[in-house]
Order: sequence, then structure tokens, then C-alpha cells
Amino acid sequence: MVLKKPARSASKNRHYLSGNEAAAEGAIAAGCRFYAGYPITPSSEIMERMAVRLAETGGVFIQMEDELASICSVLGASWAGAKAMTATSGPGFSLMQEAIGYAAFTETPCVIIDVQRAGPCTGQATRVGSGDIMQAKWGSHGDYQVIALSPWSCQEMFGLTVRAFNLSERYRVPVMVMADEAVGHLRETVVLPSKVEVWNRKKQKGGAPFGTEEEDGVPPMPAFGEGERLSVTGSTHDAYGYRKTDDPEAHARLVQRINRKILRNTNAIAETEDYFLEDSEVVVIAYGFTARSGLYTVKTLRKDRMKVGLLRLKTLWPFPEDAVRNLGETVKRVVIPEMNLGQVAGEVRKYCRCDVIPIGQVNGEIIPPERIEETLRRVRS
Repeated sequence: MVLKKPARSASKNRHYLSGNEAAAEGAIAAGCRFYAGYPITPSSEIMERMAVRLAETGGVFIQMEDELASICSVLGASWAGAKAMTATSGPGFSLMQEAIGYAAFTETPCVIIDVQRAGPCTGQATRVGSGDIMQAKWGSHGDYQVIALSPWSCQEMFGLTVRAFNLSERYRVPVMVMADEAVGHLRETVVLPSKVEVWNRKKQKGGAPFGTEEEDGVPPMPAFGEGERLSVTGSTHDAYGYRKTDDPEAHARLVQRINRKILRNTNAIAETEDYFLEDSEVVVIAYGFTARSGLYTVKTLRKDRMKVGLLRLKTLWPFPEDAVRNLGETVKRVVIPEMNLGQVAGEVRKYCRCDVIPIGQVNGEIIPPERIEETLRRVRS
């Protein structure tokens, strides 16, 4: 891990940016030097800003013909040694799923920012939604792991994009920033720090790029052109990339390791943030922009001496099961507002012993504090 100064730091660190613009700045600060993408509402501002910023920082920007080409170009750039990313929304995210599975199986670091909108299908292209949460984890076939982060502010669009690149490099895994339209198009003051922590993938001359005896389960990653003999295949392969499609032991060893390297480090990866949990009897569990409504509601009701709190999920995958399980053992009820029909609520039910009360909304609007307040007042007894 090194400290790196973001390219073209302004004389003043405070900027008035949209969430999408802040995400682009986070990518540049983290060392991203390749972007391939296709414009899609409501993520297009990320692409537009990256086109300008990469020209200023010596990087490469390509507008591709579609989302399939975009994600495949990103994976190729990563194996050429670049930190690479793309951004999209629901329909494009769907098209990328096969390549995301390839990235997970070949342990290719990359970042995908999904600025979610109201779906399914084309849906409401300019309206807000959070319907892609389960797709981020289960969108491709087979057993694999990804990391997915959930920003609630423009500042976090910057900070969690930086973190996404660092986690991707650290664990050699696709990392997704699961934003939503409300955060992407929100404008707030964002502090761009003069230095950020940057993690670079480890290298080892002659090391096995797809197998390791190290405890963390993350192999070294060479780049094409560095003199290593490289075969990067989506078929079952051994530690050096040779196809082993008829070898059950090789397949089990590979699949178990790419899952284990994330699941064994869940507590280091998964982040949550809590408010007023010390004496709470009813707690809101929320993520993304909806957590802002949740926090406003909790603060309002605390003034009425109601024992309510908030657990904010900054990481969605791997799911912060310990934090949710511990909470479920101490409170009477949890309320889960989300701009879908209960995707995270279903996950919470796996770990909470207490009552789980979902608030689902799919009308293309943000969930207002009043709706959360109404539910909390109704279930507090």
C-alpha cells in the first residue's frame, strides 16, 4: 500500500461535484488509466468525465460499440497491466454478466460502477432504483465471489471508488460500486484529498498466476509483455493456466480457493456504520441513498425519545453477516427500506432472529423519511 497524490490536484481541495463526477475523480486518484464504456443513463457523466481526465493523465479512453465489448476491453487492459474500469446501468450490467463471471474465474482485477435505475428491462431510464443488488452477486453462473460497495453520498462516490480499486487489486476480484441514480446525480461538496492510499497487485517472477500456497489465497499477477508464459482461460485451469477440464480435483481446488479468498476475509472487507444502536429496540437497516432518509427519520424520532437506530451497509457483498447477526440478537425488530421488493431484506432474514419488516418501493422515486417514520411508529411496540 502506498500513498499517491491524485493527478491534477486543484489548489483547493473542496469541489462541488455530482456523484458521478466524484466517482470519476476517485478512479483517477486510485490509478485508473483505462476506461472502456458505452453511454447509458444515469451513468453517462462518469464516462464523459473519464474521457477528459484520462486524456490529462496519460490514460486510454475508448467508447465501445456496446457493454459486452466494454467489459471485455476492461479485462484485456487489466491483463496488460492497467487499472481499468467501466460504468453502466441496469440493462448494460445485465449484458456484462458473462464477462464478470470470466473475471471472477480468471481473477482479473476490474471495477464496474453500476448507477442503478428503475427496472426491469429498459424501465424508467432517468428514475431511481436499487434493483440490481442480487444480480451483482448472482448474475453469472457457478460459484464465485465478488465485492460490492454501496455509497450514500458524493463524497463516498469518490472514496468508495478508490476503495473499489484497492480491493480489486488486493484480492484479484471484480469489484462493483452499486450506486443509484439519486447519488449519481446528486451534487454536493466533495473534498478531494491531496493523497490517497493505493494498493497495487503483487508480482512474483515465475510465480503461479492462478494458484498459491499463501494464507490469503491471492496469487501474484503478471502482465502480458513482462516475459511470463501466460494463458488466461475461462475453462478450468491449474495454477499456471493450463486447461484441466476433465480434472475434478483441479476444478474443486480452483473454485474453492476463489471463493475462500473473499469469504475468509469478510470481516476485513465488509464495512458498516451504526447510529444510536446502544439502546435501540427497533433498528433501520439501509444502504445507498435510502440510508439518508433512514438516518433523518431516526434522528427525528430520537427527539420523541423513541429508541430507534440505524445500521448502514457500506458493503453489500460479501454480506456483513456478523454485524447483522449481532444486531438481530439485541433488538426486537429491524426495518429495511429499499428501492426494490426486498432483495436485502431476504438476506437479512438469514441472520436475524428478530422480526424483519421490509419497506419495498419500485415507483422510480426515492423512499421519503415520512414512509419510514410511519412504519417505525407502527411497529415500535
